[in-house]
Amino acid sequence: MKRILFLSFLIICTSELQAQNTWPNPKFSYLVTIGGIEFSFEEVIGLSTETQVIEYRGGSSPVFSTVKMPGIQKFGNVTFKKGIAKNDLTSLLAKAKAKAMKRETIIIKLMDENGESTFTWTLTNAFIAKLGSTDKFSIDTIEVAHEGLTVSR
Repeated sequence: MKRILFLSFLIICTSELQAQNTWPNPKFSYLVTIGGIEFSFEEVIGLSTETQVIEYRGGSSPVFSTVKMPGIQKFGNVTFKKGIAKNDLTSLLAKAKAKAMKRETIIIKLMDENGESTFTWTLTNAFIAKLGSTDKFSIDTIEVAHEGLTVSR
């Protein structure tokens, strides 16, 4: 009887640990460093990369056969969004405008519930392409163009 209870307890604990490890990370807190200044954002959109596909058919290849090769790599613009608190918009835009034309390395960290970094994205040769805010929900946006994206844990 004790053995059955122990095995049941072990199975419950194991499945609980597995459930904790399989839940996705929360997507509500990003710590972004732009030019040495840290900003906090609720949403980051566009962390993507795309490689063009070049199709090539050699002179000796059959008519319907092509070889595919990787071409130029493209990086989409990244948009950062955050809710605006009182006086937050003025300081954020002033700091961002000061760095607008400089190319910087931007570090984006996804934070968990405990304030620990779970994933880090690094944008190289990045610059601010667009600044804006909406009246409807008081959301500030910064759009960044960049030339490289790396991901780490």
